[in-house]
Amino acid sequence: MTDETSPAQGAGDDCLFCSFVSGAMTPDVVLETDLSLAFRDINPQAPVHVLVIPKAHHATLADLAHAAPDSLVDLGLTIRAVAEQEGLAAGYRTVFNTGEAALQTVHHVHGHVVGGRTLTWPPG
Repeated sequence: MTDETSPAQGAGDDCLFCSFVSGAMTPDVVLETDLSLAFRDINPQAPVHVLVIPKAHHATLADLAHAAPDSLVDLGLTIRAVAEQEGLAAGYRTVFNTGEAALQTVHHVHGHVVGGRTLTWPPG
């Protein structure tokens, strides 16, 4: 199964991350592929805090996996490339918040790549 949707298909005009993909707003881009976009978080929780999104709009990681597995693979590879580019060889954390109870505030799937310091557990 491949993702044949346009970048913002299924998203309303109110999706912040779709506005990044369309170019209507410009984030601090770290890395971009044909299917994914990585940019710095505006409220970083660690020295390195990058968000990685699929360019096509899907609300959750599970939705992305079901509808566009090729995009899910690209998302994982982009996360790895961001970690390497940002010098996170010592370790990093990837977090996907799903739903309001998990504090997902933008309903366009996004992975937080966090590192650059020793991380503690539990995270929340």
